[in-house]
Amino acid sequence: MNFRALLGVAPLLVVALGGALLMVAEAFSRRRDDDEHGPTGPSSELALATAVTLFVGAIFSAAVWFVGPEKIEGANAVAPYIVVDRFTTFVSFILCLGAGLSALLAGGYLPEHKLDRGEFYPLLTFSTVGAMILASAGDVLSLFIGLETMSLGVYAMTGFRRTSPRSTEAAVKYFLLGSFAAALLLYGAALLYGATGHTDFDGIRQALITPVGKPNRGLTLIAATLVLVGMAFKVSAVPFHMWTPDAYEGAPTPATGYMAVAVKTAAFASLLRVLLGALGHPDLASWGSGWPPVLAFLAVLTMTVANLTAGRQESVKRMLAYSSIAHAGYVLVAVVAMPKAGAESQGAVLFYLLAYTVSTVGAFGALILCGSRGAEAVSYEDLAGLGKRHPAAAAAFSLFLLSLAGVPPTAGFFGKLNVVKAAIGAGHIALTVVLLINSVLAAYYYLRVLVYMYMRDPAPGAPIAKPMRSGYVAGALVLAAIAVIGLGLWPVLPLRVALAAALAAK
Repeated sequence: MNFRALLGVAPLLVVALGGALLMVAEAFSRRRDDDEHGPTGPSSELALATAVTLFVGAIFSAAVWFVGPEKIEGANAVAPYIVVDRFTTFVSFILCLGAGLSALLAGGYLPEHKLDRGEFYPLLTFSTVGAMILASAGDVLSLFIGLETMSLGVYAMTGFRRTSPRSTEAAVKYFLLGSFAAALLLYGAALLYGATGHTDFDGIRQALITPVGKPNRGLTLIAATLVLVGMAFKVSAVPFHMWTPDAYEGAPTPATGYMAVAVKTAAFASLLRVLLGALGHPDLASWGSGWPPVLAFLAVLTMTVANLTAGRQESVKRMLAYSSIAHAGYVLVAVVAMPKAGAESQGAVLFYLLAYTVSTVGAFGALILCGSRGAEAVSYEDLAGLGKRHPAAAAAFSLFLLSLAGVPPTAGFFGKLNVVKAAIGAGHIALTVVLLINSVLAAYYYLRVLVYMYMRDPAPGAPIAKPMRSGYVAGALVLAAIAVIGLGLWPVLPLRVALAAALAAK
């Protein structure tokens, strides 16, 4: 591999090197004593360094895009394990952006809630490295390595609140279910290798297409089913979503926001590569005998169950967890449309993931801003009257919730609009109707938050959330708000970029 070839994987290398330096910085950082929680570290400084590292990774991703991965000599030297193309650079940009905003949120949240331990930031950074490997994997070996690198860090961040039984329980549940799902995925990959003699996606697809020595169909279907189940767990599709509400509620809120955006984005990017590559055989991609009807059923189940359950939650954080599950269902609608709509549906998925990332990180960041230590914003009642007490926090929360609801002119509106266009273009009218009905159901619990903030007063004697002050959290919210409004007012260019990334997917 020559020096120029390193440019293709520069975003991954930058984030990995930054994570290693953060580990060294954390090990030699000065610690101060805290009577209640023991020695603590300089979380704020590490948060800024982590955010800078990840934003630089995003800048390098954009630079590779403008140079053109196809013009970089030797960029395919790491193929098929790491695929360097515009699809990879676009997803890497989303991952670094979402992770960088999460690091800023942690810089305000962890010191405020006496969780000021520096190991959070290397965990977040190396989880992002795993997510980037997962999104760019062109081989089941690198896919599994990326998946486990990402997951191990997320497991640790879920249980970061060591003194909380709920956090520990959430981490254990997530670890056990995640390990089970990874085992299914690995077993399915092993069956694919046994059937085709290949571990790379292109090789598996060619072996399935070649008439001579075609693998046993039954074995192939079993392998594909196991792989899809493993991927469905990571995107938190119903009924493989059991870990999501508990993990999201038990984890520190910055970790929850990171899981909601980075894990889901990387999982969907990997799912697209698997479906287009390894499982892209016409028989496996047909509506009559392939994966589209299975994913359509999962999409309907995911949207409906998540939205109906979210409307019954009294915890705002848990409501956002079920909202995240519902959004996975919306994205699956575009995935189902891929065999017929082609690049249009893939572009819709990528744009949706970008819009969802900035909206969701912003929503969790606003929830962080609305509460402080000992007076956190947990339930709807905690938010009563917030519009009068803290108009800025309430306005920020409102903007991101409206984007998640798909209200124009926000990023979320165009995200859903493109999914609907792709589904209609593929002829999936019934699936589109279900999506629209579920969008109306989702509006109920999003607007319920606004009702409490602006139209309800706190009950006498009820606990009241007291907003915190943090430049890091405020900065993350400003960046997310600019992205939400910018994508909503000027969506044409990002849509073109997403479509170009989809056309380059391998």
